[in-house]
Amino acid sequence: MRENDRVTSATRQPRTPSAAVRPRLIATDLDGTLLRDDKSVSPRTVAALAAAEDAGIEVFFVTGRPARWMDVVSDHVHGHGLAICGNGAAVVDLHGGPGAHRFVKVRELARKNALDAVRLLREAAPGTVFAVEQTYGFHQEPDYPKLHMEIPDNLLPAEHLLAPDGPDADQPVLKILAYHPDLDPDAFLTLARLSIGDRANVTRSSPSALLELSGPDVSKASTLALCCAERGISHEEVVAFGDMPNDVEMLTWAGQSYAMGNAHPDVIAAASGRTVANNEDGVAVVIEQLLTGRF
Repeated sequence: MRENDRVTSATRQPRTPSAAVRPRLIATDLDGTLLRDDKSVSPRTVAALAAAEDAGIEVFFVTGRPARWMDVVSDHVHGHGLAICGNGAAVVDLHGGPGAHRFVKVRELARKNALDAVRLLREAAPGTVFAVEQTYGFHQEPDYPKLHMEIPDNLLPAEHLLAPDGPDADQPVLKILAYHPDLDPDAFLTLARLSIGDRANVTRSSPSALLELSGPDVSKASTLALCCAERGISHEEVVAFGDMPNDVEMLTWAGQSYAMGNAHPDVIAAASGRTVANNEDGVAVVIEQLLTGRF
């Protein structure tokens, strides 16, 4: 992980020739990456983010969180003030502050695809329970556990929640959450991907057997790529950070990428470099070194 007490540099990874390119955008996950375990942003990290923006490097928060959970970083947005939420399902303008965010881009999961995915996963993994995340609503099945710090808008079977005349039918579906009380998280992820196929993109970011289903082509990487293309930024000019399987595509796509010291093995394999753990301000460590030209 370290060489001579320094964070392992992407320049030492032979498959990352773009590491010498000056970065124009930093893309960082939040939970387990930028945030400490207590969900705080350390003073050191706040200073590093501000220094990056001052140096002309855009910072994008790229998270599985819904937009309404972005208050944890809303005080630290600079410049554009945009964040990619829901594993790429939405681009959100955070300038309005908590509760006043504006959806700039929405990449929804078609209800037919969602219903097919629910059916197939019920067949493949009996006992799976579901929740539905929409732009402004959150709904769940009665047996879905209290995994989130909020009260659902509706308690109904997923088939009713996703019906054409279901609750908030006028709102796009951003993602489906699927929870199993007994399966190993990675085994559940593999099973779901095999069962659902190309009907949805399936990933996970929780230590429990909780999966996140988005539109077939929706991921952190694909939405980040769209945002970068709009700005004339190439993937070689992006530095990305992450810790869980929902970060793998983004870390593979970015010119330089860093797995946190606490990262899942798949993330370590995907990234071109490693940094220290989230509780040790691993993102800030790399940003500081980038800005001082130590890579």
